[in-house]
Parts: sequence; C-alpha cells; structure tokens
Amino acid sequence: MNKKGTLTFFCGKMGAGKSTNSKILSIEKNAVLLSEDDWLSAHYPNQINSFDDYIKFSTLIKPFIKSHVQQIINTGTNVVMDFPANTLKQRDWFKQLCTEISCEHELIYLDVSNEKCLSQIAKRRTEQPDRAQFDNEDVFNHVTKFFEPPSANEDLNIIHK
Repeated sequence: MNKKGTLTFFCGKMGAGKSTNSKILSIEKNAVLLSEDDWLSAHYPNQINSFDDYIKFSTLIKPFIKSHVQQIINTGTNVVMDFPANTLKQRDWFKQLCTEISCEHELIYLDVSNEKCLSQIAKRRTEQPDRAQFDNEDVFNHVTKFFEPPSANEDLNIIHK
C-alpha cells in the first residue's frame, strides 16, 4: 500500500497570514499548494463582487477541489490548502475529505489579534490595490462575525500558532 500525503489547512481571521504561511509551508513540506483565491479568480473572473458571491462560487468549486486533493494525496504527495477553515462547517468539509481517504492532516490555527489582522490587511491593500474592494475594515468586521475558533472536541490535529 502506498503511503499517502498529508493535508495541511489553516484557520485564522482575515489578515491573520493564512496565505503567507501556506506559501512558506508548501515549500518546507515540498507540497502542492492550492489557493482558493487563485481557483476562484481563474474560474469566475470578475464575478465575485460581494461576500454572497464569494460564498456561492466557493461552494461551487468544493466538489471538484475535494476530489482533486484526494487524488493528489493518494499519490503520496503532501497538499497545503490556502482555503479557510474558519467555521465548524468549513472544518467538517476538510475532516470529511481526509476521513474518506484515511489520510493524515494538520490544522494550523493562526491566533492573531484583530488589531494585527487589520494592520496586515492595510499593508496588503497598499501592496495589492486590486484587493482594496474587499481588504478593508468593514469586510473584516463582517467576516469576523462568522469566525469560530477550533476546539479540541472537533477531533482535528490542531497546531496553535
């Protein structure tokens, strides 16, 4: 039986550093990096103009992404996913993905203060002006209302950072 890869995914508020950390970790683990932002912009260019649009299109790509990730992991390749695991429902999706193919996983929880997140969002807005529509305090406050920190009773391998 072939050794399976490990799935790594992230939990953290908007601006916590999930994308930055996923890029670094994918290099360290010699892993395939999959970014939700990249997939959404490639498949639905200029169609995500609201939080509701994001939810709609994010949901549409999930079945394909799940199958794709499972196939990669089954080859013995590690996968790092820059997709949010910020709610119980989102984490359940990752957990089901792993359970179905019996692979190892790790959830990296970036426990960052609101102030630091907002500071990093402001910096990102300057560095990537095309993101200014969504990278602002109003969107941060809206999205943060849905944030649910992971807990030990979720039966996940949580790495707290």
